[in-house]
Formats: sequence, C-alpha cells, structure tokens
Amino acid sequence: MANTSIPILLSLFLFISSAIAEPLTVNVESLGAKPDGKTDGTKAFLAAWAKACASINPAVIYVPAGSFLLSKVVFTGQCKNNAITFQIAGTLVAPSDYRVIGNADNWILFQHVNGVTISGGILDGQGTGLWACKSAGKTCPTGATTLEFSNSNNIKIAGLTSLNSQMFHIVINGCDNVKMQGVKVSASGNSPNTDGIHVQSSSGVTILNSKIGTGDDCVSIGPGTANFWIENVILGKDQNEAGVQNVTLKTATFIGTQNGVRIKSWGRPSNGFARNILFQHAVMVDVQNPIVIDQNYCPDNKGCPGQVSGVKVSDVTYQDIHGTSATQVGVKFDCSSKYPCSRIRLQDVKLTYKNQPAQASCTDAAGTVSGFVQPSSCL
Repeated sequence: MANTSIPILLSLFLFISSAIAEPLTVNVESLGAKPDGKTDGTKAFLAAWAKACASINPAVIYVPAGSFLLSKVVFTGQCKNNAITFQIAGTLVAPSDYRVIGNADNWILFQHVNGVTISGGILDGQGTGLWACKSAGKTCPTGATTLEFSNSNNIKIAGLTSLNSQMFHIVINGCDNVKMQGVKVSASGNSPNTDGIHVQSSSGVTILNSKIGTGDDCVSIGPGTANFWIENVILGKDQNEAGVQNVTLKTATFIGTQNGVRIKSWGRPSNGFARNILFQHAVMVDVQNPIVIDQNYCPDNKGCPGQVSGVKVSDVTYQDIHGTSATQVGVKFDCSSKYPCSRIRLQDVKLTYKNQPAQASCTDAAGTVSGFVQPSSCL
C-alpha cells in the first residue's frame, strides 16, 4: 500500500510545480526603446506586447526610468494568459506635434484584453499646443484620449499619473470589473474637453484614493454605466441611450470646481434614465454649483434649444454633504418638464455662501428631506 502511494504523490507534486510558473518579464529597452524622449519606441512596445500576449504564463512588461516617446499604439487581445502587467518606472510621452495623433481618437488603446494591470508611471499627453490652437479659434484636430480600455475585463490601474491630455485622460468603454486606485490626473483649468475619467457602457468600475484636476469634468459617466463606485477622491478644477444606474460616490472633496455632484442630460428627446445614485460624505470648498441636476444642458444652444430632456432621473440620494458654495444657489434641481425628477432625497446637507445659508432652487423636482438640511429644501 505504501509503495503505490509514491507515484501518486510524485505526480501531484509535479502538477503543483508546473502550475506555479515563473512570469515572463520583457524589458522594452531590450527591444529597442530608448529613454531619451525623442526616439519613437512604438515598435518596441508592440514587440513587448506580442511576447507577453503570446505567453501561456503571466507576463510583465517593464518600462524603466526615463522618457519614452510613443506614437499612437493599440494593444489587442485575446491573449494566451490573463495576467499581463505594465510595470512603468518612467514616463511615456506623446509626440510634441499635436497633429501627429490629434485625429487618432486615442493615443494608447487596449482592446479586447482580459486581466491587464498598469502599475505606476506617468503618461504625458503634451496637449498644451492643441489647447492653444483651440483657444485661438483656429482649425484644429479634435484631440486624442490619452488612455482607453475598450471591450475589456478585469482591468487594474494603480499609481498611474496622467498629465496634459489632448482630450479625455482615461476612458473606460464597454468594460467589466475595472479598479482604479491611487490615480492622479492633472491638466490646466483652461484645457478644453479634458475630462479626467470617463466611463460608459461599463459595469463594476471602482475609483479609489485618487486626485483629479482638469479643465472639464473630473469624472464623467456616460450611457450604459452600472455599479460604479467612487470613494476617497479629491476633485479640483444619440436619442437611443442606455441608462445610468447604481452609481456611488463616497468620501470626496471638491476644491474650487465649477460643479460638485452633478447630473446633467441634454435638453432633447431620449429614452435614457439615471437612477439609484448615491452621493455620500462630500466636502465642498468654494464650489460654484455644489449640488446640481441640469436636464436642460445645451451648450451654445446647438442641437437642442427649445426641446425637453427625455431622461428620467429618479432615486438620487445626497447624504452628508457640507461646505461652501461660491454662488448664492448651493442646491439646484432643474429637471425635465416632461419627466420630472422623482424620489430625490436630501439628508444631513449643510452648504453656506459667504457665511450665510445658501439657497435652493427646484424646477420639476420632487423628493424628501431628513436630518439637518441647509439650504431649506425646495422639494
């Protein structure tokens, strides 16, 4: 009996040993990338991705210290393993001439990948030239998003810094199970359309312990987003639409921003909705619009003036929100006359303007209040 157990134990040992395989490590510099900020390293990065993607074992793509110039680059799955990590010790730099990638939609794109992690590093979109072109009223490219994950699952972005994107900094589109932690996003307050993190058509997205300051929306949520959680962040300055639901923002600080916790929809027909949304534990510091629902959004009065939003807004809770408003109206609910906002809840809200209670304004909005609420509710 003892002798027959030996080969069984041996085969079990061999199976466990083979399962714990060493990860493949690929250094982009060894494939020709140069950390001088001048030599285009796109081919080297794609070669590193090809090796990592073809590996049956987990893989690490290592980017050492220094500046690495990249043109538009697309990393595509499906891969043979579901654990590829970009370990970035240096800086990835976009071309200084904004026209090189200005009409490319995105600079760095991951599509159809599973289990990709980006750890550390800086992405410098070098967008200032394009911003200047736009502010001068010239004919300019639209601009590229710095980093996009599209139709991908089980993504992690940790300790990454995004600077001066031409357009959006980070876009999560059509993804499931995405965690962003310790992310920093920075662009000038006058940089146009530089949304910090934009999420659409995605589920299970989490943003934790991050700092975002841009010239547009710090975090924007597009149609088809569900189960979105935001916690401990500092924020500084088509008619067939899917809905937005199950969104939580928790423990956030807004400093000198145009808007605090905002829900907006175009003032035009839609079959979309925004529901089951919780804004909790937020601090406002001189914010122009601390709490706002704007369903008559129509920039430059183009494509929507005189129309009514078809988006149904319901079950929105504002809990433990306090601080200072930079304008007299600290709470503004400007809802659709066709589909008024319903089941809006204010609980323990205190907003002041110049050391006096702020004011509230409600149009086509209904709901309840509980606890101490200042300004006095207009619901």
